[in-house]
Amino acid sequence: MTTFLDAGHADAPYLDAPSAWSPDDDGYDPMHDDRRRRLALGIAIASVLGIAAIGAVATAEPGGSLRTAAGDEVALAEAPPTTVAAAIPDLEGNLGQNGVEPTAPVKSDRADGGCTIAALSVRLGSTGDGVACLQQALIDAGYFAGTATGDFDDATLNAVMTYQEDAGLFVDGVVGRESAIELDIWPDEASLVVHTPPPPDGAMDSMGFLLSPVASTGADAPPLPANSGSGRRVVYDRAGQRAWAVDANEQIIRSWLVTGSKYSNEQPGVHTVYSRSERSTAWNGKAWLPQMIRYQQTEIGHIGFHAIPLHVSDNTPYQTTAELGTRLSGGCQRQHNLDAAFMWEFAQIGTTVVVT
Repeated sequence: MTTFLDAGHADAPYLDAPSAWSPDDDGYDPMHDDRRRRLALGIAIASVLGIAAIGAVATAEPGGSLRTAAGDEVALAEAPPTTVAAAIPDLEGNLGQNGVEPTAPVKSDRADGGCTIAALSVRLGSTGDGVACLQQALIDAGYFAGTATGDFDDATLNAVMTYQEDAGLFVDGVVGRESAIELDIWPDEASLVVHTPPPPDGAMDSMGFLLSPVASTGADAPPLPANSGSGRRVVYDRAGQRAWAVDANEQIIRSWLVTGSKYSNEQPGVHTVYSRSERSTAWNGKAWLPQMIRYQQTEIGHIGFHAIPLHVSDNTPYQTTAELGTRLSGGCQRQHNLDAAFMWEFAQIGTTVVVT
Protein backbone atom coordinates (compact mmCIF):
# COMPACT_ATOMS: atom_id res chain seq x y z
CA MET A 1 0.00 0.00 0.00
CA THR A 2 1.04 3.60 -0.34
CA THR A 3 1.57 5.40 2.96
CA PHE A 4 1.59 9.18 3.11
CA LEU A 5 4.09 10.28 5.68
CA ASP A 6 2.65 12.39 8.44
CA ALA A 7 4.79 15.45 7.75
CA GLY A 8 2.58 17.50 10.04
CA HIS A 9 3.69 15.28 12.92
CA ALA A 10 7.33 15.01 11.94
CA ASP A 11 9.40 14.38 15.02
CA ALA A 12 11.23 17.65 15.46
CA PRO A 13 14.96 17.61 15.63
CA TYR A 14 17.00 14.56 16.48
CA LEU A 15 19.99 14.13 18.73
CA ASP A 16 22.27 14.74 15.76
CA ALA A 17 20.04 17.19 13.92
CA PRO A 18 20.95 20.87 13.56
CA SER A 19 18.93 23.24 15.69
CA ALA A 20 16.62 25.75 14.06
CA TRP A 21 19.18 28.36 15.12
CA SER A 22 21.99 28.62 17.61
CA PRO A 23 23.87 31.21 19.65
CA ASP A 24 26.45 31.36 16.87
CA ASP A 25 23.97 32.45 14.22
CA ASP A 26 24.41 35.95 12.79
CA GLY A 27 22.17 38.44 14.53
CA TYR A 28 21.64 36.31 17.63
CA ASP A 29 20.67 38.35 20.71
CA PRO A 30 21.11 36.54 24.05
CA MET A 31 18.55 38.85 25.65
CA HIS A 32 15.76 37.96 23.22
CA ASP A 33 12.34 37.48 24.79
CA ASP A 34 10.20 34.34 24.72
CA ARG A 35 7.98 35.63 21.94
CA ARG A 36 10.92 36.19 19.60
CA ARG A 37 12.30 32.72 20.39
CA ARG A 38 9.01 30.99 19.62
CA LEU A 39 8.51 33.00 16.44
CA ALA A 40 11.97 32.13 15.15
CA LEU A 41 11.45 28.48 16.01
CA GLY A 42 8.03 28.41 14.38
CA ILE A 43 9.33 29.91 11.16
CA ALA A 44 12.23 27.47 11.03
CA ILE A 45 10.04 24.43 11.63
CA ALA A 46 7.42 25.63 9.18
CA SER A 47 10.08 26.10 6.50
CA VAL A 48 11.51 22.65 6.98
CA LEU A 49 8.13 20.97 7.14
CA GLY A 50 7.12 22.75 3.97
CA ILE A 51 10.12 21.29 2.19
CA ALA A 52 9.66 17.86 3.77
CA ALA A 53 6.04 17.75 2.67
CA ILE A 54 7.06 17.80 -1.01
CA GLY A 55 7.23 14.24 -2.24
CA ALA A 56 6.68 12.90 1.28
CA VAL A 57 5.29 9.64 -0.06
CA ALA A 58 6.72 6.19 0.54
CA THR A 59 5.60 2.61 0.03
CA ALA A 60 5.26 0.02 2.76
CA GLU A 61 3.89 -3.50 2.57
CA PRO A 62 1.15 -4.55 5.00
CA GLY A 63 2.66 -6.43 7.90
CA GLY A 64 6.12 -5.12 7.02
CA SER A 65 9.05 -5.34 9.41
CA LEU A 66 11.75 -3.25 11.05
CA ARG A 67 15.27 -4.31 11.85
CA THR A 68 16.18 -3.83 15.50
CA ALA A 69 19.51 -2.54 16.79
CA ALA A 70 20.40 -6.16 17.57
CA GLY A 71 19.81 -7.17 13.96
CA ASP A 72 16.51 -9.05 14.38
CA GLU A 73 13.45 -8.24 12.31
CA VAL A 74 10.18 -7.35 14.01
CA ALA A 75 6.86 -7.36 12.22
CA LEU A 76 4.95 -4.10 12.37
CA ALA A 77 1.36 -4.41 13.50
CA GLU A 78 -1.39 -3.51 11.10
CA ALA A 79 -2.68 -0.08 12.12
CA PRO A 80 -6.03 1.65 12.03
CA PRO A 81 -6.23 4.72 9.82
CA THR A 82 -3.96 7.49 11.00
CA THR A 83 -5.71 10.09 13.11
CA VAL A 84 -4.57 13.57 12.18
CA ALA A 85 -3.84 16.13 14.89
CA ALA A 86 -2.74 19.75 14.62
CA ALA A 87 -0.04 20.38 12.02
CA ILE A 88 2.83 20.88 14.43
CA PRO A 89 5.84 18.58 14.75
CA ASP A 90 6.47 15.78 17.21
CA LEU A 91 9.29 16.88 19.52
CA GLU A 92 12.72 15.36 19.01
CA GLY A 93 16.06 17.16 19.11
CA ASN A 94 17.95 20.25 20.16
CA LEU A 95 15.26 22.88 20.66
CA GLY A 96 16.06 24.01 24.21
CA GLN A 97 12.83 23.18 26.01
CA ASN A 98 13.67 24.07 29.61
CA GLY A 99 11.09 26.83 29.81
CA VAL A 100 8.20 24.36 29.41
CA GLU A 101 8.88 22.45 32.63
CA PRO A 102 7.66 23.62 36.05
CA THR A 103 10.27 23.79 38.79
CA ALA A 104 9.24 20.45 40.26
CA PRO A 105 11.55 18.97 42.92
CA VAL A 106 13.51 15.83 42.09
CA LYS A 107 15.76 13.44 43.94
CA SER A 108 18.90 15.50 44.52
CA ASP A 109 21.54 12.80 45.02
CA ARG A 110 24.85 13.12 43.22
CA ALA A 111 27.41 10.33 43.09
CA ASP A 112 30.20 12.49 44.52
CA GLY A 113 28.02 14.03 47.23
CA GLY A 114 28.05 17.50 45.66
CA CYS A 115 25.07 19.81 45.53
CA THR A 116 22.52 19.93 42.70
CA ILE A 117 19.72 22.26 41.61
CA ALA A 118 17.35 19.70 43.23
CA ALA A 119 14.64 20.44 40.64
CA LEU A 120 13.90 19.81 37.00
CA SER A 121 14.70 23.48 36.37
CA VAL A 122 15.31 26.76 38.19
CA ARG A 123 14.76 30.23 36.79
CA LEU A 124 14.20 33.89 37.61
CA GLY A 125 12.23 34.02 40.88
CA SER A 126 13.25 30.54 42.09
CA THR A 127 14.62 30.29 45.63
CA GLY A 128 16.27 27.73 47.86
CA ASP A 129 19.32 25.53 48.22
CA GLY A 130 19.22 24.53 44.55
CA VAL A 131 19.59 28.16 43.48
CA ALA A 132 22.42 28.63 45.99
CA CYS A 133 24.12 25.60 44.45
CA LEU A 134 23.72 27.16 40.98
CA GLN A 135 25.11 30.47 42.15
CA GLN A 136 28.15 28.81 43.72
CA ALA A 137 28.79 26.88 40.52
CA LEU A 138 28.64 30.12 38.54
CA ILE A 139 31.02 31.75 41.04
CA ASP A 140 33.44 28.84 40.67
CA ALA A 141 33.20 29.10 36.87
CA GLY A 142 33.92 32.83 36.99
CA TYR A 143 30.49 34.01 35.81
CA PHE A 144 28.91 35.38 38.99
CA ALA A 145 30.45 38.09 41.17
CA GLY A 146 27.81 38.01 43.91
CA THR A 147 27.26 35.64 46.80
CA ALA A 148 25.22 32.43 46.93
CA THR A 149 22.05 33.83 48.49
CA GLY A 150 19.61 31.24 47.15
CA ASP A 151 17.56 33.89 45.30
CA PHE A 152 17.48 33.67 41.49
CA ASP A 153 17.63 37.40 40.81
CA ASP A 154 18.47 39.50 37.74
CA ALA A 155 22.21 39.24 38.38
CA THR A 156 21.93 35.45 38.47
CA LEU A 157 19.86 35.50 35.26
CA ASN A 158 22.49 37.54 33.44
CA ALA A 159 25.25 35.22 34.66
CA VAL A 160 23.31 32.16 33.52
CA MET A 161 22.67 33.57 30.05
CA THR A 162 26.30 34.56 29.61
CA TYR A 163 27.37 31.07 30.66
CA GLN A 164 24.87 29.43 28.30
CA GLU A 165 26.09 31.53 25.39
CA ASP A 166 29.76 30.78 26.10
CA ALA A 167 29.05 27.06 26.54
CA GLY A 168 27.12 26.83 23.26
CA LEU A 169 23.85 26.01 25.04
CA PHE A 170 20.36 27.24 24.28
CA VAL A 171 20.23 30.75 25.79
CA ASP A 172 17.01 31.23 27.72
CA GLY A 173 18.20 31.97 31.27
CA VAL A 174 16.56 28.79 32.56
CA VAL A 175 18.80 26.18 34.16
CA GLY A 176 17.43 22.75 33.32
CA ARG A 177 19.10 19.45 32.61
CA GLU A 178 21.53 20.57 29.89
CA SER A 179 22.83 23.66 31.68
CA ALA A 180 22.98 21.85 35.02
CA ILE A 181 24.98 18.98 33.51
CA GLU A 182 27.47 21.46 32.06
CA LEU A 183 27.82 23.10 35.49
CA ASP A 184 28.03 19.67 37.19
CA ILE A 185 25.03 20.35 39.42
CA TRP A 186 22.57 17.80 37.98
CA PRO A 187 21.44 14.75 40.01
CA ASP A 188 23.00 11.36 39.24
CA GLU A 189 20.53 9.92 36.70
CA ALA A 190 22.06 6.45 36.41
CA SER A 191 21.17 5.64 40.02
CA LEU A 192 17.48 6.15 39.26
CA VAL A 193 17.32 3.70 36.33
CA VAL A 194 16.48 0.07 37.12
CA HIS A 195 17.83 -2.52 34.68
CA THR A 196 16.06 -5.87 34.76
CA PRO A 197 17.72 -9.10 33.55
CA PRO A 198 17.06 -9.89 29.87
CA PRO A 199 14.12 -12.33 29.59
CA PRO A 200 14.61 -15.84 28.19
CA ASP A 201 14.39 -16.18 24.42
CA GLY A 202 10.76 -16.38 23.36
CA ALA A 203 9.38 -15.00 26.63
CA MET A 204 6.06 -13.18 26.25
CA ASP A 205 3.90 -10.83 28.26
CA SER A 206 0.33 -11.65 29.29
CA MET A 207 -0.99 -10.30 25.98
CA GLY A 208 1.22 -12.68 24.00
CA PHE A 209 3.79 -10.15 22.76
CA LEU A 210 7.47 -11.07 22.76
CA LEU A 211 9.49 -9.32 25.44
CA SER A 212 12.40 -7.12 24.37
CA PRO A 213 15.83 -7.36 26.05
CA VAL A 214 14.84 -4.42 28.29
CA ALA A 215 11.31 -5.59 29.13
CA SER A 216 9.77 -7.64 31.94
CA THR A 217 6.27 -8.72 32.90
CA GLY A 218 4.15 -9.46 35.95
CA ALA A 219 6.02 -10.02 39.20
CA ASP A 220 9.36 -9.66 37.40
CA ALA A 221 8.63 -6.02 36.57
CA PRO A 222 9.78 -3.16 38.82
CA PRO A 223 6.98 -1.73 41.00
CA LEU A 224 4.91 1.16 39.72
CA PRO A 225 5.86 4.66 40.89
CA ALA A 226 3.82 6.17 43.71
CA ASN A 227 0.79 8.23 42.70
CA SER A 228 0.72 6.81 39.18
CA GLY A 229 -3.03 6.52 38.78
CA SER A 230 -5.38 3.57 38.56
CA GLY A 231 -7.21 1.54 35.92
CA ARG A 232 -6.04 0.51 32.48
CA ARG A 233 -3.21 2.89 31.55
CA VAL A 234 0.36 3.51 30.48
CA VAL A 235 2.70 4.92 33.13
CA TYR A 236 5.90 6.74 32.20
CA ASP A 237 8.43 7.61 34.92
CA ARG A 238 10.81 10.31 33.69
CA ALA A 239 13.40 9.84 36.42
CA GLY A 240 13.64 6.09 35.87
CA GLN A 241 13.24 6.23 32.07
CA ARG A 242 10.75 3.39 32.29
CA ALA A 243 7.22 2.67 31.06
CA TRP A 244 4.54 0.27 32.32
CA ALA A 245 1.36 -1.04 30.71
CA VAL A 246 -1.24 -1.81 33.37
CA ASP A 247 -4.56 -3.59 32.93
CA ALA A 248 -7.92 -2.72 34.50
CA ASN A 249 -7.17 -5.04 37.45
CA GLU A 250 -3.92 -3.22 38.29
CA GLN A 251 -1.77 -6.06 36.94
CA ILE A 252 1.46 -5.08 35.17
CA ILE A 253 1.23 -6.49 31.65
CA ARG A 254 4.65 -5.24 30.68
CA SER A 255 7.39 -2.82 31.78
CA TRP A 256 10.32 -1.61 29.68
CA LEU A 257 13.09 0.97 29.49
CA VAL A 258 12.72 3.89 27.11
CA THR A 259 14.85 6.76 25.89
CA GLY A 260 13.14 9.98 26.90
CA SER A 261 13.77 13.67 26.49
CA LYS A 262 17.05 15.27 27.42
CA TYR A 263 15.08 18.49 27.93
CA SER A 264 12.50 19.34 30.57
CA ASN A 265 9.46 19.26 28.29
CA GLU A 266 7.72 16.03 29.33
CA GLN A 267 4.84 17.36 31.38
CA PRO A 268 3.84 15.33 34.46
CA GLY A 269 0.17 14.49 34.94
CA VAL A 270 -2.61 12.51 33.31
CA HIS A 271 -2.79 12.58 29.51
CA THR A 272 -4.73 10.74 26.79
CA VAL A 273 -3.62 9.24 23.47
CA TYR A 274 -5.19 11.40 20.76
CA SER A 275 -3.30 10.59 17.55
CA ARG A 276 -1.28 7.77 15.98
CA SER A 277 0.75 7.30 12.80
CA GLU A 278 2.21 4.07 11.44
CA ARG A 279 5.20 6.12 10.44
CA SER A 280 6.11 9.77 10.86
CA THR A 281 9.16 11.68 9.72
CA ALA A 282 11.53 13.98 11.58
CA TRP A 283 11.09 17.72 11.18
CA ASN A 284 14.34 17.89 9.23
CA GLY A 285 13.50 14.92 7.00
CA LYS A 286 16.44 12.86 8.28
CA ALA A 287 14.67 10.17 10.32
CA TRP A 288 11.70 7.82 10.18
CA LEU A 289 9.62 7.50 13.36
CA PRO A 290 7.81 4.15 13.30
CA GLN A 291 4.55 3.59 15.20
CA MET A 292 4.17 7.09 16.61
CA ILE A 293 1.62 7.37 19.46
CA ARG A 294 0.90 10.95 20.56
CA TYR A 295 -0.44 11.77 24.01
CA GLN A 296 0.82 15.27 24.83
CA GLN A 297 0.77 18.53 22.89
CA THR A 298 2.95 21.50 23.80
CA GLU A 299 2.89 24.94 22.21
CA ILE A 300 5.54 23.92 19.69
CA GLY A 301 5.01 20.20 19.12
CA HIS A 302 3.66 16.77 20.03
CA ILE A 303 5.19 14.28 22.46
CA GLY A 304 4.61 10.55 22.24
CA PHE A 305 6.00 7.01 22.12
CA HIS A 306 7.60 5.56 18.99
CA ALA A 307 10.04 2.85 17.95
CA ILE A 308 13.77 3.54 17.71
CA PRO A 309 14.08 6.04 14.86
CA LEU A 310 15.81 5.14 11.60
CA HIS A 311 18.03 7.26 9.38
CA VAL A 312 16.19 8.07 6.16
CA SER A 313 19.45 7.77 4.24
CA ASP A 314 20.13 4.09 4.99
CA ASN A 315 17.48 2.83 7.47
CA THR A 316 20.06 2.33 10.24
CA PRO A 317 18.86 2.95 13.83
CA TYR A 318 19.65 6.17 15.65
CA GLN A 319 20.61 4.34 18.83
CA THR A 320 21.28 0.90 20.26
CA THR A 321 19.30 -1.22 22.68
CA ALA A 322 22.02 -0.64 25.28
CA GLU A 323 21.29 3.10 25.18
CA LEU A 324 17.68 2.65 26.27
CA GLY A 325 17.33 4.06 29.77
CA THR A 326 19.31 7.19 28.89
CA ARG A 327 17.93 10.55 27.77
CA LEU A 328 18.70 11.27 24.13
CA SER A 329 15.51 12.55 22.49
CA GLY A 330 14.06 16.01 22.23
CA GLY A 331 10.69 15.14 23.74
CA CYS A 332 9.37 11.77 22.58
CA GLN A 333 9.97 8.40 24.23
CA ARG A 334 11.90 5.97 22.03
CA GLN A 335 11.31 2.24 22.49
CA HIS A 336 12.84 -1.05 21.41
CA ASN A 337 10.90 -2.22 18.37
CA LEU A 338 9.36 -5.16 20.25
CA ASP A 339 8.05 -2.77 22.91
CA ALA A 340 6.81 -0.38 20.24
CA ALA A 341 4.91 -3.25 18.57
CA PHE A 342 3.25 -4.02 21.91
CA MET A 343 2.38 -0.36 22.53
CA TRP A 344 0.89 -0.04 19.06
CA GLU A 345 -1.65 -2.68 20.07
CA PHE A 346 -2.17 -1.56 23.67
CA ALA A 347 -2.29 2.25 23.39
CA GLN A 348 -5.22 2.94 21.11
CA ILE A 349 -6.89 6.36 20.85
CA GLY A 350 -8.27 7.30 24.26
CA THR A 351 -5.72 5.32 26.33
CA THR A 352 -4.68 7.05 29.55
CA VAL A 353 -1.00 7.95 29.92
CA VAL A 354 0.25 8.97 33.37
CA VAL A 355 3.60 10.80 33.45
CA THR A 356 5.40 10.95 36.79
